[in-house]
Amino acid sequence: MSKQTKHQRLAILLETLEPGANVALSSAELVAMVGKHLAKPADDIVWLTLAVLGAEWPVRDDVVALRRRFWLEAPVAVLTDVANAGVRSSVPLRASNRVSRVVSGTVVVDVHHTARTGLATGIQRVVRKTIAEWSQRHEILLVGWNPSLTSLRELSDQEAENALYGTAPNAESGTADEVLIPWKCDYILPELAVEDSRTARIAAMAEFSGNRSMLIGFDCVPLTSAETIGAGMGAGFARNLVAAAHFSKIATISEAAAAEYSGWRMMLGSAGITGPLIKSVFLPSDAGSVTDAELASARKSLATGDLPLVLCVGSHEPRKNHLAVLTAAEVLWREGHQFSLAFVGGNAWGAEEFHHRLAVLEDHGRPVKTVHAITDALLWGGYRVARCTVFPSINEGFGLPVAESLAVGTPVVTSGYGSMAEIAIQGGGILVDPRDDQNLARGLESALFDDEVNARLRREAANRSVRTWSDYADDVWDYFFTEA
Repeated sequence: MSKQTKHQRLAILLETLEPGANVALSSAELVAMVGKHLAKPADDIVWLTLAVLGAEWPVRDDVVALRRRFWLEAPVAVLTDVANAGVRSSVPLRASNRVSRVVSGTVVVDVHHTARTGLATGIQRVVRKTIAEWSQRHEILLVGWNPSLTSLRELSDQEAENALYGTAPNAESGTADEVLIPWKCDYILPELAVEDSRTARIAAMAEFSGNRSMLIGFDCVPLTSAETIGAGMGAGFARNLVAAAHFSKIATISEAAAAEYSGWRMMLGSAGITGPLIKSVFLPSDAGSVTDAELASARKSLATGDLPLVLCVGSHEPRKNHLAVLTAAEVLWREGHQFSLAFVGGNAWGAEEFHHRLAVLEDHGRPVKTVHAITDALLWGGYRVARCTVFPSINEGFGLPVAESLAVGTPVVTSGYGSMAEIAIQGGGILVDPRDDQNLARGLESALFDDEVNARLRREAANRSVRTWSDYADDVWDYFFTEA
């Protein structure tokens, strides 16, 4: 690292620790001034020192190692050593990185993945709807991570647009080597972070930095239904929980998710960790909007002729239980019932058997379709033209398709436990055992072909209480910032 770079970082560190201090000093003088703050320093100052001098967020082992050195050695000597070589010789300083700024008193919202993807799955939709509401009423700073996932950086204008609205998935990133360091800030993670390098640094930040950290908790499926997830996801999610253990608050999206996170929090006690406060903040039921032309287009794309339509929304991963939907549908077709079935959602891991079974049904002339490239118009139009929807997932943190179907007044056949039953309890749904194909078939039969049942379910759906994304965003914000 050049003398100029070292000098700049020392000046930034002194300005942060001692606002208004004279930084027009030599490097040796800066070391002496900063050293006054480092005699047996608090953990937050150790973390800040590493973050600024290393120009990246540190991991736990580095914070602990430097804390021990400051307690056992002369602060100025340790600071000089760290500024020259890093806390450990095996971990060199990022000489190429530039500390763009240290921010204080700021609400920093980490939307790294959402800013870079064109996906519109459940998590991305929750993140975008929520931060769009926050950005209208609060001062927030949207951030992402550098390519090596070692530090935060500010988003480019295009990335921020994609994070908010999903309209620029190929947005150019900001300067990759710029490092943003929050100090005495509020850090919010509204998406799922599972990358090892990222979660290791979030964990150290949450434990040591003094920043207050909060997250939106979607589910603990990798723990409670591990048999339904892809290889590697369990380990990634475990690293996410390592970070979350030192957060201040978690706002879960349902009572079912709160129960999962609360069980995990209880386990932390055996490791001497208190864990975060946990509260359920129920997601809203958005009804979307659609024109007559879009409605007609959705009918043409999804339905087969004039047959009543069953719509199934979601990716084809095993947890969504789409093989059970195909089986139940075939049972009804063999019994002589006439209807069409459409799946709307992307491919996922473990979908090979689903596609094989789907192809067999198509070869037998069954009226079944799949659509992968989903638009809002197709989604909301599909909900409205369907006679009923089906969502028999094995486990969900919430189950947006259940809430969305009921929001437009379309009955849903869904799982009779967890968040899905929690959503449907207000009416409009038929609850089934998702592991019992015959039970699922009978639920579909009732919703599809019993006119009295269908009409009753539609009345119940129409009378459900309305909860908006604005309500949800406000409730999460109030929990994070006003509730004790």
